[in-house]
Amino acid sequence: MKKLLLILLILLIGLAACGGEGVTPTPIPPPADAGTDGIQAVPPTDTATDAAAPTLQPTLPPPPTIAPPPPTPTPLLQPTETPTGSDVVTLLTPEDFGENRNPLTGEIVDDPAVLERRPLTIKISNAPAAYVRPQSGLNKADWVFEHTAEGAVTRFTILVYGKTPEKVGPIRSARLIDLELPQMYDAALVYSGTSVGVGRRMAQSPIADQLVRTNEPGYYRTGDESKPYEHTLYAIPENIWEGLEARGINTPPQFNTQVAFSTEMPENGRPATEATIDYKSTFVRWVWDEENGRYLREADRDIVIDENDGEQVSAANVVIISPFHVEDPTICEQIANGECVALSVQIQLWGTGQGVVLRDGQVFDVTWRREAPGDMLTFTNMDGNPFPLQIGNTWVQLVPSWLTDPVQILP
Repeated sequence: MKKLLLILLILLIGLAACGGEGVTPTPIPPPADAGTDGIQAVPPTDTATDAAAPTLQPTLPPPPTIAPPPPTPTPLLQPTETPTGSDVVTLLTPEDFGENRNPLTGEIVDDPAVLERRPLTIKISNAPAAYVRPQSGLNKADWVFEHTAEGAVTRFTILVYGKTPEKVGPIRSARLIDLELPQMYDAALVYSGTSVGVGRRMAQSPIADQLVRTNEPGYYRTGDESKPYEHTLYAIPENIWEGLEARGINTPPQFNTQVAFSTEMPENGRPATEATIDYKSTFVRWVWDEENGRYLREADRDIVIDENDGEQVSAANVVIISPFHVEDPTICEQIANGECVALSVQIQLWGTGQGVVLRDGQVFDVTWRREAPGDMLTFTNMDGNPFPLQIGNTWVQLVPSWLTDPVQILP
């Protein structure tokens, strides 16, 4: 028995010695999310929306402790009327919108015929600021999605439908997110090109026949020689629609789901006079303007202007969500010295997840949802009922899931 105990003691000492050193865990690089217990991103796939959707989503990270400086004085906007009592408008079903309300904003359109045209998703550059700002067309977009292109640089996909900007731009290349957004809104895609990998995916996707390439009507170069050539591409939406008409695809959109709108303030909101999102290379700030009833946009400590109208960019609704962001190892977006220095990022905007909506100077906790490729982004409150946006335009801030403390909301 003593011999047996001695042998066991020797074995235990040996095992302890083996486990103490010599093994270094392999670190898991971003953008796979590592901050949510029991939740993992879906690996990138050739067809993003066919992948199994996560049923949960990491909540927004806690806010940083440093507040940005006060905003620069901003141009006055046309005040938004705040209905009360019998003036409250609530839009929950397609029937509520009738024939003259834009289903993407809830706004009444002057000419219902504009709702018979196909929506346009348009890629707009956001960097470098010296070459691309001010952009054109942001204030007449129904929705704007801001996302990372690669690294910490952001880019916009704007959704143009109920209003017609005189021009839009500067137009840049598409990313993997642009396989999703046109499907959500049955839209055509206006863009300058893609990487080889993204282009192949698009050619095999449901939006292949809805791509508007730069050799088609509607695009033009500004001829501004003070800027690099890639920052001089613009488009005239009216001419883009004419080109779609000639191709026989300027058809009314088929929306599979419906966004709810109401002028009445939802319950359970908290004061939110300011929200900031730190994308690292881009610092975004939304400031509540009580007089006009809208959130005003700043970027990198400057106010953001729409070149078309000279007014500060503003939104009736600001949505902040953090879907999984996953690098696709099969698609390279940037090559330097013969090596890939930036992989394409797949933003997994499907399934459900948690987020916040800012409207009317308040912030609300919501669940976002997109269950099928053709479903638009919709929202429910914490009770599972449709959460109504304020009537008007919406900006969606897609925040990378690997960032630490990127969002701050101040009362």
